[in-house]
Amino acid sequence: MISFECDYNNGAHPNVLQHLLETNSKQSLTYGFDEWSDSAKDKIRKVCNAPEADIYFLSGGTQTNMTVIDGMLQSYEAVISAKTGHINIHEAGAVEFTGHKVIDLPAHDGKISAKELSDYMNWFVNDESTDHLAQPGMVYITYPTEYGTIYSAEEINNIYNVCKENDLHLFIDGARMGYGIMSLKSDVDLKFIASHCDVFYIGGTKVGALCGEAVVFPKKAPKHFFTTIKQHGALMAKGRLIGIQFDALFTDNLYLDISRHAIEMAEKMKQMFAAKGYKFFLDSPTNQQFVIIPNDKMKELEQQVMFTHWEPYDAQNFVCRFVTSWATTDEDLNILSEII
Repeated sequence: MISFECDYNNGAHPNVLQHLLETNSKQSLTYGFDEWSDSAKDKIRKVCNAPEADIYFLSGGTQTNMTVIDGMLQSYEAVISAKTGHINIHEAGAVEFTGHKVIDLPAHDGKISAKELSDYMNWFVNDESTDHLAQPGMVYITYPTEYGTIYSAEEINNIYNVCKENDLHLFIDGARMGYGIMSLKSDVDLKFIASHCDVFYIGGTKVGALCGEAVVFPKKAPKHFFTTIKQHGALMAKGRLIGIQFDALFTDNLYLDISRHAIEMAEKMKQMFAAKGYKFFLDSPTNQQFVIIPNDKMKELEQQVMFTHWEPYDAQNFVCRFVTSWATTDEDLNILSEII
């Protein structure tokens, strides 16, 4: 059975495995202070044009989100997210578990708007009972969003301006960062991302690594952030495991090249569904495609291909998510074409 269920159901890119193998017998410093982690950080700083950036490697997205948010906020502060944001619906309440309220704003195909963010903050600061409320301290957005959509450079810039006007941190979740940047409709790159937020992360788990995310503070990390990582159980003794992988991913443009491949596969898949008469729930320019499929056809497909049952569309149809990745092949698409 072939799978288009997600973009983290393969192992790792061969270059990543090779780098792990060729460094395996060498001893190093622990907790991420090894030479390969240092090398990876330098490469990331260069591609982000952020020479002073503080960079940390964590093992996965949920650990990263809860650690960054808890590490940057005071105990009484909250984080603002789209209603459909990953921290709001898909992380078992991890952020709330650290003691921070998630304030949700309306989502428009997965995105928040600068205007609605500004309107909320205007309401908040003018509320006579403000001191009795959780204080907004951060805005969290995903790039790409949970619906595969992307923010334009103008949208990110506008949101960042609202954040600065209201003394809010802007945190960009980049679990699928490569797939967003390499989208045919993207007008941002890592340099732009690094200059338009306070912290972001570059996802490895879904883009060619066995595991791992690179957290980037373009200017400076919060005080004792290393200790914060340890306190949240997210510090790896053998930190080289992630550093080596990112060292490989950021050698010879590999990270962006394999991300581009996933987008090319997604565009082919989109054309394939459209040619057979399927409609789409929304227009996603990245590797996640949301297809409206009749319920009876969906049950038929379940026997031959793995995909995500996203949400009901109406009584007769279901929204199903099909995802490509760095590892998707033309053969995979040919098999899917015969099935659908």
